[in-house]
Amino acid sequence: STHACTIPYLRSNPLQDYDCFYASVFEVEQPALKLLPLAVQQKQIVVTCNYEARRRGLRKLQLIKEAKQVCPDVVIVLGEDLSRFRDASKDLSLFLRAFIWGDRVEKLGVDELFMDVTEMVSYNVDLLNPNDLEHSFFHLDRREPTAGFAFDATQIHGPTYPPGPSKTDLMCAQPQVAQLYRRLLLASHLAGYLRGQLEDQKGYTATVGVSTSKLLAKVVGTVHKPNSQTTLLPPYETAPNFEQSNVLRFLDSRGIRAIPGIGSKLSQKLTAYLESTTGTAGADGKLTDIGSRIWGLLHGVDNHAEIREARDLPTQISIENSYGRLDSFEAARKAMLSIAASLIRRMRADLTENHHETEDRPTDAAAEPTVRWLARPRTLRLSTNPRPSPGSSDGTHRISHSASLPQYVFNLDESVEGLAQRLVHECVTPLFRKLHQGRSGWNLRVLNLAVTNMVEVAGSRKHNSGQDIGRMFHRQSEPGEPVSVIGSRSLPQTHPAPADPAWEESGEDEEDMPVVSCVLCGAQIPHFARAAHELYHSTSGPSTGISSDPSRVLYA
Repeated sequence: STHACTIPYLRSNPLQDYDCFYASVFEVEQPALKLLPLAVQQKQIVVTCNYEARRRGLRKLQLIKEAKQVCPDVVIVLGEDLSRFRDASKDLSLFLRAFIWGDRVEKLGVDELFMDVTEMVSYNVDLLNPNDLEHSFFHLDRREPTAGFAFDATQIHGPTYPPGPSKTDLMCAQPQVAQLYRRLLLASHLAGYLRGQLEDQKGYTATVGVSTSKLLAKVVGTVHKPNSQTTLLPPYETAPNFEQSNVLRFLDSRGIRAIPGIGSKLSQKLTAYLESTTGTAGADGKLTDIGSRIWGLLHGVDNHAEIREARDLPTQISIENSYGRLDSFEAARKAMLSIAASLIRRMRADLTENHHETEDRPTDAAAEPTVRWLARPRTLRLSTNPRPSPGSSDGTHRISHSASLPQYVFNLDESVEGLAQRLVHECVTPLFRKLHQGRSGWNLRVLNLAVTNMVEVAGSRKHNSGQDIGRMFHRQSEPGEPVSVIGSRSLPQTHPAPADPAWEESGEDEEDMPVVSCVLCGAQIPHFARAAHELYHSTSGPSTGISSDPSRVLYA
């Protein structure tokens, strides 16, 4: 049977992927590390390393012992506490969102962003002067004509797939192809500009894929790494009047597992099926929904993946720890204190902002910022995962209990530790007693403390997120401001805890990243670290300790 292949020509979607993000966070904190081989450790495994370390023979998922043998000079830093990575990710995403019209920026984990720049590209395409393309100007703000950067609109910025095309051929091709090429060309220059701003002002490098869908941008972004970008050139169409679809040519050159949305098991099944049916003629069959979806992914079609509008505030915040053995109330209370303190810190980081009062203040008065809450959660939830009895197959069942979150938690003048002790004594311990009676007789694998039911109290940043681009350019001469580069560059009740769905491709963000439960120790492992955790068990045996907070462009 046949299946129509529809590519959204006029959308402009890049994927921005920060290079070696975990290692880069440490490098930005300590710039001297950029010149040294750096490895990030979780348990006894190298979860990631910088490119200098890779150049010297290190790789992901190596044992720390082996890494030291291969490279005695390696600098090893602990990366089990994900707080610094989430903070850096939040800062970078807000920085980049300031440039994108309509807040069309979607995070994928902590180190990837999808950006829909269709509106920006459409506006700037209409302003191109066909008689002087070499001296074009990309406008970043409709209201501020000087906010933007100069660029050469006669050529794509950065590498392309396929490489080295004739720009004249594409500019003079069929109108549909020429139109798409111009849009991708402008998107490539915007991608290059954003990469430059990210490096100059924040110290991070990134790799970008430029195409018309999230799927294509994500896959093409892997071609040139690190600190580079790749634009997937037209034609995208599969109709007979075009020579060949670059989408199909590109995807045919990749393995099935490289396609986002197709996991390892499905990849193996598809490969086995194709091998078993090669050279045979099959009868027409009914195409199921999942079959249609897979067919589309393999042909570069991802019509259901619109980039969602960026969200300023989380729907919930949770802190979780896993344990090899937690079977006494004193140990549980100590664990709850640690988790409660981490939760309050996270609330202050994610739900507050520095607010500059400008009304009723003399113009020469010092701009002393005050910290204010953007949202206040109403509900506190405690979830546990009891270790199953021997012979039981249910090792993932969670139970939880909820109560109202007390208002004193929002007192910013109180210390985190003091608030955590009071919260555990007055709220968390009663919740725990309702889940597990007695001071012993149970053994827990996981403790999770969460706040939910967010209520905005200080106004949403939805319509003024990040910085206003025009204002940012005007302030560049003010002391203390980073200099931008302009140029080419209810009633409590006990119930099962809900499970949050997540993409297989998500990164490491606590809310968005998928986790899996280890069948050996019960730890909730971030998807990206599953292989490392399995390797840890294979070399060190079952875990018996506490893991520290194992929480979790399309571009044109």
